Amino acid sequence: MDIVITGQQAWDVEIGSNCKNIALEFSKSHRVLYVNAPLDRITAMRHSADPKIVRRLRVLHKQEDGLEEVEKNLWVLYPDRMIESINWISFDDIFKMFNARNNRIFVDSIARALKRLGFENVIHFNDNDIFRSFYIKDYLKPRLSVYYSRDYMIGVEYWAKHGAKLEPELIAKSDICVANSTYLAAYCKQYNPNTFYVGQGCDLELFNSGIGAAEPADIASIPGPRIGYVGALQNLRLDLELLHYIAVSRPAWQLVLVGPEDDVFKESTLHQLDNVIFTGSKNAETLPAYINSFDVCLNPQLLNQLTIGNYPRKIDEYLALGKPVAATRTNAMDVFSDYVYLAENKEEYIVMIEKALAEDSGAKAEERQAFARSHSWENSVAEIYKAINAL
Repeated sequence: MDIVITGQQAWDVEIGSNCKNIALEFSKSHRVLYVNAPLDRITAMRHSADPKIVRRLRVLHKQEDGLEEVEKNLWVLYPDRMIESINWISFDDIFKMFNARNNRIFVDSIARALKRLGFENVIHFNDNDIFRSFYIKDYLKPRLSVYYSRDYMIGVEYWAKHGAKLEPELIAKSDICVANSTYLAAYCKQYNPNTFYVGQGCDLELFNSGIGAAEPADIASIPGPRIGYVGALQNLRLDLELLHYIAVSRPAWQLVLVGPEDDVFKESTLHQLDNVIFTGSKNAETLPAYINSFDVCLNPQLLNQLTIGNYPRKIDEYLALGKPVAATRTNAMDVFSDYVYLAENKEEYIVMIEKALAEDSGAKAEERQAFARSHSWENSVAEIYKAINAL
C-alpha cells in the first residue's frame, strides 16, 4: 500500500507522537508519506525566528526541497504553500468556505509530492486533523480514508469552536475510524459504524533498557519512598489539589515531579512543600532512569473532556519498568485494572499508594512488564491493518 498521513504533530516535533510511531511501523511493509501541517500566516508572522518556521519559510520560497526521505520507505513533506489562519471566524458557513480553500492548497502540495514519489491509489490516514484534512477525501480521492481518534479534540476550546460540528461530519464520511481507547471508539461509533478499537502502542525498547538503571544524580540523595510522575506538568490535565493532598497527608513520602511546568504549576503551592521535588525537563533517554528510581509511579489526571477518553501512554512506560502504579480511574484505564492501583478520589489515592508500596514484589514486576510488552506498536498497527482489510 501507498499511505499518506496527515495529522496534528509535525515530524520535527521533539516530543513523542503516536502518529510518528505508526508511520514508522507502516513503513516496515509499505511506502509512507508523512505530511507536516502547512504553515499558516499568523504562525509565520509570530514565530519567524523559530528554526522550524525558518525551514518552512525556505521551502515556501523555493530555497529548500520540502520532500525528505527520513527512513527506508518513509518520506516527510514540508508543504510548499501557506494557508490562512481562520479559526477566529465565528460564522460557520464563512469558516467552511475558507477551510475548503485551505484544504485545496494543502492537497495541491500533497498531490505534487505523490506524483514525484510515484504513489498511486493511496490510503489516507488522518491523525485527528479535523480542519486541515476535512476535505482531503473529497479533493485527493484516496482509495480509502481512515480517521484515527487518539484524543477528544473537541474538549479543547480551540477545536470545539468549529470542531464540535465538523468532527462528527468528518468521522461519518471517513471510510473507517480507528481509536486508541475504548471511550473514543464508542464516541466515533456514534457517527460511523465502521469504527474499530486498535489499542495503543508504546516504544518499549527505550524503557526496557532502563531496568536496573542507576539513579539520576539530581535525585540520588532524596530518601524514599519516592512517589513520582514523569511528563508535562499541565493544570488542564493533572490534578494539582490531589498532588498537594498526597504531599501534605504523607510528609514522609517524597513527591518527585519530572517534566516542564506550565505557568499554573510554577505558581502553585507545591513549591512551598519540602517533600515535593521538581526536576524540570529532562531528555527522553534519561526518563527511564527517573522512573526506575521511583517506588510508586503516579498518573494523577483530572477528569474532564480533555482527558476522559485518552489512552494513558505513560502507564505502559511505567509498567515496562515493572513499577507499581497508582492512577485515576477512567474508562480508558479499565484495560489496566489488573495491573494498576486505581483510585476515584484523593482519599483512595493514599490507600492505593500504600497498598502499592506494601504489595510490590519481583513477581508482580514481571507481570507488569509482560502486560506492557503486549502494547507494542506492531500489535496496534496490526489491528489497524485488520480494520483496513475488513473493507
